[in-house]
Amino acid sequence: MEGSFTGGDVYQKHFLPRDYLATYYSFEDGPSPETEMIKFNLECLHKTFGPGGLRGDTLIDIGSGPTIYQVLAACEAFADITLSDFTDRNREELEKWLRKEPGAHDWTSVLKFACELEGNSGRWQEKAEKLRARVKRVLKCDANLSNPLAPVVLPPADCVLTLLAMECACCSLDAYRAALRNLASLLKPGGHLVTTVTLNISSYVVGKFKFSCVSMKKEEVEQAVLDAGFDIERLLHSPHNYSTTTAPNNGMCFIVARKRSGP
Repeated sequence: MEGSFTGGDVYQKHFLPRDYLATYYSFEDGPSPETEMIKFNLECLHKTFGPGGLRGDTLIDIGSGPTIYQVLAACEAFADITLSDFTDRNREELEKWLRKEPGAHDWTSVLKFACELEGNSGRWQEKAEKLRARVKRVLKCDANLSNPLAPVVLPPADCVLTLLAMECACCSLDAYRAALRNLASLLKPGGHLVTTVTLNISSYVVGKFKFSCVSMKKEEVEQAVLDAGFDIERLLHSPHNYSTTTAPNNGMCFIVARKRSGP
């Protein structure tokens, strides 16, 4: 199985961010399974980072892909945000949006929805500028490394965020378990891991290419988080699925977990 897994070299060569965004993030095109997935994540993140939620100085987003929606709620709670991805093209796509360059993906509809959750859909432009100001760096990452941001070494963070990424980066359940321990090393004791995992997904399509995923059940994800040194504070199991033609799966799992202070 591992020999046929689409690893980093395949992503670097064949993963096209514009195809990915067109397939999974055409939010303004009306109702779709993909739109429901985005809404679920935005709602979970609003509850997590909104009033009375998690706060801190630093947040690291691992496996950002070419997307910024996952840190829209967090930019109200953390002043120093790091985005990261394995592929050059995805990091370039992020920089394009951050610098307001021509041809950057239009996140207006998603920004408006995120602001609507906060009770003020009219401040979406202000939200965009706040996020741009709070993203301090865009780094290369590999969750399979003991330091996922190597060679860069950052001070331990208050929060690590990773959405819909780890199941694509890890070739097996054991690799996923090891990667969670790697993410834990980026956190302060008492810091938080916030993650969404697509359940029972073995592959997803971007353009003409099919990329592998490790298929995991909710119980396997939950146990892996516990074994990586976390206490789970919130776990939501959603029945939302992607379109069967692009990424057949069986629900999602959203977890907020706190890194234990002891050994």
